[in-house]
Amino acid sequence: MTQFFRNILEWIYGLVGSYGVAVVLFTLLIRGILTPLEISSRKGMRKMATIQPKLNALQQKYGKDQAKLQQKQQELMKKENYNPLSGCLPMLIQWPILFIMFYAMRDVANANIVNQAFTFLKGQTPVFEPFLWVKNVFMADSPFKTAAVDASSLMTAGANIWNEAIQKLSSADLETILSNIRAAVPAAAELTQDQIFNFASTSAVRDTVNTYLVPALQTMPAYTAAVAPVAGWAGVNFLLFKVTLYQQFNGLLILPILSGITQVMMTKLNPSMQQQPADTAQNSQTAGMNSFMKYFFPVFSVFICLSSNAGFALYWCAINLFATGQSILINKLLDKQDAKKALEEDTVK
Repeated sequence: MTQFFRNILEWIYGLVGSYGVAVVLFTLLIRGILTPLEISSRKGMRKMATIQPKLNALQQKYGKDQAKLQQKQQELMKKENYNPLSGCLPMLIQWPILFIMFYAMRDVANANIVNQAFTFLKGQTPVFEPFLWVKNVFMADSPFKTAAVDASSLMTAGANIWNEAIQKLSSADLETILSNIRAAVPAAAELTQDQIFNFASTSAVRDTVNTYLVPALQTMPAYTAAVAPVAGWAGVNFLLFKVTLYQQFNGLLILPILSGITQVMMTKLNPSMQQQPADTAQNSQTAGMNSFMKYFFPVFSVFICLSSNAGFALYWCAINLFATGQSILINKLLDKQDAKKALEEDTVK
């Protein structure tokens, strides 16, 4: 499934010629496919909201008799024609698809940063994939990250990505890369290609990157120029972190900040986050958890987008914006349906 989604993303890129635009269109396509599930989920949440006061009343009346309480709750749900899974099941179906989207986008990003690293190792400067203010969508949108690849980004690529990239290299390019690595790293002078490019496991990838690739990259003039820090801004202590401001920085932190803002917007329109009246201990606990999540998700969004490539941050912002717009439209649609149903019931009475 990851490969299938990856093929779709790359097909869209082939049409538009920009990974930034491709990510936005890809996200819109997936959200469109998931719209029927989203509508079904919202209907279930609305139905739950209408019977919640009755459930609260049963809780107060039969709270000390759990068997009786469950019986009365089941009778109420049957009478109201409500399925407890109608609100959460569609959402649970969406999650695997959204995770597959993430993995597909990660594979595309990893394939591109590996190719960029190999271009540097050939002694050349790669052509980055820009989007608006971001110079390379496969690196983080931050002035504290370079547009060029670094060790941490290279170690996220799995063995399949590395082997796929090696197979695409011409014999001449592969020999040039191996020669540059052997010249930069004395320990690699007598090693074979398979010994240098050992991607048998996650730890092997980490060792290969740190032992051979990064030291070799640091001897390439094009790479050293691309990762040069601003004078006096290398390893500066900032709160609990050390940061470096680069001459060729990759972004302006706009996408991580937007991710937090759009997460706040989406959370406010999510019916599941609306607090229920705290007239029982259970409702009080639920209200407290919802209040916590309203603040947690935006902060988490900023954190995850700071530590991810700009393509993923763009996806996160896009999906939040689409979900917000979708929520507004679905709510208006359901409001009209509820008003029509209420009018019909009044007419019958």
